[in-house]
Amino acid sequence: MSNGHKQASIVSIGNELLSGKTVDTNAAYIAGQLRTVGIPVIGIYCVADEEPAIQRKLTLAAEEADILVITGGLGPTDDDLTRQAVAGFLGEELVLREDLLKELRLFFDRRGVPMPRRNDIQAHIPRGATAIENKMGTAPGIRAEFGGKLLFAMPGVPTEMRHMFEASILPELRLLAAGQAMAVTRLRCFGAGESTIAEMIGGAMRRGRNPLVNCTVHLGVITLEIVATAPTVREARVMAAEEERSLRAVLGDLVYGTGDQTLAEVVGELLARADQSLAVAESCTGGLLASLITEIPGSSRYFTYGWVTYSNRAKHTELEVPLEMIDRYGAVSEQVARAMAQGARQKAGADYAIAVTGIAGPGGGSEHKPVGLVYIAVDTRDGAETSRYVFSSDRSFVRYRAAQTALNLLRQKLKLTNLA
Repeated sequence: MSNGHKQASIVSIGNELLSGKTVDTNAAYIAGQLRTVGIPVIGIYCVADEEPAIQRKLTLAAEEADILVITGGLGPTDDDLTRQAVAGFLGEELVLREDLLKELRLFFDRRGVPMPRRNDIQAHIPRGATAIENKMGTAPGIRAEFGGKLLFAMPGVPTEMRHMFEASILPELRLLAAGQAMAVTRLRCFGAGESTIAEMIGGAMRRGRNPLVNCTVHLGVITLEIVATAPTVREARVMAAEEERSLRAVLGDLVYGTGDQTLAEVVGELLARADQSLAVAESCTGGLLASLITEIPGSSRYFTYGWVTYSNRAKHTELEVPLEMIDRYGAVSEQVARAMAQGARQKAGADYAIAVTGIAGPGGGSEHKPVGLVYIAVDTRDGAETSRYVFSSDRSFVRYRAAQTALNLLRQKLKLTNLA
């Protein structure tokens, strides 16, 4: 092995992983475990049970990484071709290990069943490689060195893979990576698109940089993951903290939290800290906003009332929105959103109220009021403010994005109020 900073690639093998019905949880687990010992994963590959294809992926993975971690394809059936592919990749032949064959037979003897002949293949490993004990099943793992690099192959059965990885592989990698460390922090952003944020932070996401900044997007929430590598954990944490300060200075109020914090969680903390209360009035979101708020433990400290006033009649009878206002401006309008928020806050006796009204689709839109049009109002004792949005995508996205945007508007108002 070289003396440089060690990096890993993961290769997951199995036709079922390409079917769209089986999620590759093994790769996620391995990547997380490798991070705990300071080894970053720079590639994850998924490949079918075909020997030439597996060899191609192993070659590709070995070009960029010092450590190859493989799962799947070590069973006894005809579609389990990992050991043959690994042998071909290493340029070695498979050899029968009598000690492994004996262990296999004992495994079946202890269970009182005869060992099928096809299980013999599991006692074969590439010449020069080392077998990794499998205490949970019949397929031993494989450890091999090649060109100053390391290869580990494990069964794909999650319980077998995890036990083997934790017992036999992770301790070796921990020692191997003793002179390197990682620190990972995450910034959660809302209120701008991925491309806008990328432009704002400039070259921070340039590949090969240390700290490395990764970006993921889910339902409007943009997560910037900062990965810093250094000789010690302390140095890595200092690097990550400096990068976080730099990103916060550029992004400002677009950053709403860290780690896995949700907007509802951050809003709840601000309300609880200020000992203030909240009510909501929803139309197109149909209770989703209240659901997000009450998912947070302890939300009863600040959440008081919620109304789902889907019909015009409900808006009038429950929130006292004038019918003539609805007739004149329409249920989806700035005026009605404001009246809904004002009615909710007054009836609840709350410090804040949010109202959402819009056209979630897929039907109901017009030239002047397209599908995705949403008005959101936030009412306080100082008055109401209403914002207009047009969200594109399907019905569920419009509803979720509207609810998230409503929380973000309240977050911004709470921050300004608490700073005043």
